[in-house]
Amino acid sequence: MSDLEDTHAQLQIESNAKAIAGVRKRAEAMASAAGYDERTVGEIGLCINEALANVIRHAYHNVPGQPIVITLDVDESRFQTVIRDWGSGDLPDPNADHVRDQFAPGGLGLLCLRRLMDEVRYQLQPDGMKLTMRREKNPA
Repeated sequence: MSDLEDTHAQLQIESNAKAIAGVRKRAEAMASAAGYDERTVGEIGLCINEALANVIRHAYHNVPGQPIVITLDVDESRFQTVIRDWGSGDLPDPNADHVRDQFAPGGLGLLCLRRLMDEVRYQLQPDGMKLTMRREKNPA
């Protein structure tokens, strides 16, 4: 795994749900190329999908065409994703994984992130938010 494209990518998309799939596929391909097991690859993809959907829904209030920059870095021991937006800058509810109405839409994205990633860190920016997620490689 010496090809830089397999270990690092910086992608820019606009706040549009249709753009999420391409980012997820790229992240999953990178994790797979780095030797991550199938379950971990899927969980990384799911978390990136949910995090981007949350940016579009909460930071940009579903307004299309707003910028999102995603940085993906992988090596033999960890996969790191950084998502930068220029949205509302509102921190997520720290109690988002409390008992919720199972029939109400939404609310599972943060729960997925907290349960499937080893680190989830939000950093307020003067003009938005930066989310860093890290997943350690599970032994195959």
